[in-house]
Amino acid sequence: MGMSAEEEDSSSPKDEEWPEVEKAEKLARGAALKWASGVFYHPDKLEGLGHYWRRETQRNNSIQSRLKSTVQSYLEGVSAGLEQLCMATDEVQSVCQDLGTVQWNLLGSAECFQNLEQLRAVVTDHVQLGLVVQSLPQLVSVHELLSQTLHLLHDQHLLEAHAGLMVLERLRDNTLSQLHHSDLLNAQDLDIVESYFSGLQKVNEELTRQLWNIIGRSMKLVHEDPALFVSAVRIIEREENIDALFLDTRSHHFLPPGRPKSWRQKFYQVLQETITVAHFQASHADMKGPGMARHLAALQSNILAELCVVKDLMVQCCPVHYNIVNVCTIMYHQGLSSHLQDILSWDLDKQEIFIVLDWVLHVYHSPEMMSHPDLLPEVDVSTLGPLVPPEVVDHMERKYVVKVRGNMTEWMQRTLEVEYKEWFREEEPEMDHQGFFQSALPVIIMQMLNENIRVASLITDSLQQKVYTMAMDELETFLARLREALVEYGKEHQRDRAKPKYYVPYLLAVLNNNMVLSSSICSLHPNGDLLSEPREIPTSLKAALDRTQKKACQLLLEELLVDLQPLYMQLPSRKWLSGSQLVNSTCEVIDKYVRDFARVRKPIFKLLLSESEHLVMSQYLRALMQKKLVCKSEEERSQFSHRLLQDATQLGDLFHSLGLDKSEQTIEVIVALQELIRLKDPALLSLEVLGFVTKYPDISDEHVSALLDLRGDVSKEVRNMVMEMMAQNPQALPENYQPIFSNILVPGPELPFCLRKGKCA
Repeated sequence: MGMSAEEEDSSSPKDEEWPEVEKAEKLARGAALKWASGVFYHPDKLEGLGHYWRRETQRNNSIQSRLKSTVQSYLEGVSAGLEQLCMATDEVQSVCQDLGTVQWNLLGSAECFQNLEQLRAVVTDHVQLGLVVQSLPQLVSVHELLSQTLHLLHDQHLLEAHAGLMVLERLRDNTLSQLHHSDLLNAQDLDIVESYFSGLQKVNEELTRQLWNIIGRSMKLVHEDPALFVSAVRIIEREENIDALFLDTRSHHFLPPGRPKSWRQKFYQVLQETITVAHFQASHADMKGPGMARHLAALQSNILAELCVVKDLMVQCCPVHYNIVNVCTIMYHQGLSSHLQDILSWDLDKQEIFIVLDWVLHVYHSPEMMSHPDLLPEVDVSTLGPLVPPEVVDHMERKYVVKVRGNMTEWMQRTLEVEYKEWFREEEPEMDHQGFFQSALPVIIMQMLNENIRVASLITDSLQQKVYTMAMDELETFLARLREALVEYGKEHQRDRAKPKYYVPYLLAVLNNNMVLSSSICSLHPNGDLLSEPREIPTSLKAALDRTQKKACQLLLEELLVDLQPLYMQLPSRKWLSGSQLVNSTCEVIDKYVRDFARVRKPIFKLLLSESEHLVMSQYLRALMQKKLVCKSEEERSQFSHRLLQDATQLGDLFHSLGLDKSEQTIEVIVALQELIRLKDPALLSLEVLGFVTKYPDISDEHVSALLDLRGDVSKEVRNMVMEMMAQNPQALPENYQPIFSNILVPGPELPFCLRKGKCA
């Protein structure tokens, strides 16, 4: 039966609708079997089976009773709900019928409501009159309160006057607010209220005038009458609180006219304007000459004093949230920054730019101003950024360099003009303690350059570097103008060799000056000092110094050449061949010039001595190349070679005695030449010439041909053999070879005589 019941239950429609029931039943049965197997596992437990059966039966009966009770209660509630819904439906239908009836009645009575407009106007007047009656005692006293408030203001009883003003404004604002909330406020009513309270505007203006006057004198008042300043700040804070109250409730409250007053913001604005007017207004005309330094010194003193007042006194008179020390520091910093940028936009001269930059970069942050012990640690401008933007500083540095360049160019030009006039004096140039010729030129130039570079270093390293670079350019330009002056000096001397009287000494002084400049330039380098490694001279400047030295040496050697040329005109000649005093005279001229050259410093003296020796040698060879004398016999060739050897020996000994070592001389070429002349067998000339060419590879065919002509016995065949030998043995110039023949021109062959319009013979 149990199984058939289970089958019946499992096939019931209920289980088909609720499959969860079947699942739950299986779970319950499984749980029951598990429990029973655990309880009745031992045979002795079977004795309590009847007890368990009765207990479970009672529990099932109790559960079924509660279920039946719950279902009965639910069904009763559903029945009551249905009854109430039916009743509500009947009532809604009744109400709809009644509303329909009312609608038809209202449509029929619409014209009657127009008569109620008069009643509405009466109600409005009644409400307004009610409001007026409520406020009438206060409204009557408005004019008296206005008069009392003005009187208090005139006596500078600011707090009492402001209290009266607040009462009057509160009365006006309450009146307007009540009208506003009653939707009765219109333009005409607003005009009436504002007209009645028009005296408030005068009171408000007078109060603000006194307030801003007090704030404008705040630096003085916190010393003399801090109570007045404190009263002004308290009034400002009262108004700020009233502003905050209205602004917080603006969405559901009437905002009175003139609100928000924002007097705290105005307080800062007036303070800023006072600072600006007091310190940051000046014209360029007021700062000409020493005016700039005085103005900046006044700024330094006044700003320091006022910030001390703010830090020590004003901070005690203001609420903490005013942060008055930082606010005033920012005001001074920003106002000063704007003021200084205005000053830097003017057309300032060099000194004014220096003063402003020095003040901006050094004085402002120094312990004498913003880092003064009396201001620390409350005042801190390090977080406010630079007083002047870096790009403005860089622009002013470049502008300063342009100004310095202009002054330097003019100064150097005047110095050169004075120096040029000195060259024509009727007395020798001054000498230093070692006896070397000199002038004040290098000292003046170096002092000027060094002073400008040193002054620039007081501002910034970048300005020092800019001035140094500019100074090197100007010095290079000056050297170019100095060379032009030397050229003009040489031309003046060529016109009249008697003038200037001390032509050579002043050229030597120029060489000494040039050497002093060259050795002193390294000390101008921004990073140069006596202990550091020497700095390299800029390449272009070094080249300019070399060109100046070469130009002065060239003029000296040209002067020497002018004195030597009359002697070389006699070379070679029969008189010279027979033993004239030609070389003795040459040595005297050389000795005279070298004694003058001794007044120049050793490196240049050695250069001049070497160049003089080279000049003597080249002019000697050039004279031989003129072929004024051709040997007619072997005896003359022997005499010619002997004279060449004697001249070379005498000249070599002279230069050696003057300080030029034999190995540094070029006179030896004359000794080698005399061997070509002395050779007795012309057939051996090709070998002799080959050795000569090997030793002096810059010699040309024309030079060899001219030298062979001096012998007077060289046949065409021998000459061709020599030329062919030279062609077969081309010579390359060794490295660091000093040219001998390259600058010696060989005169061209004489053309045969021709008749006009005829053929040459």
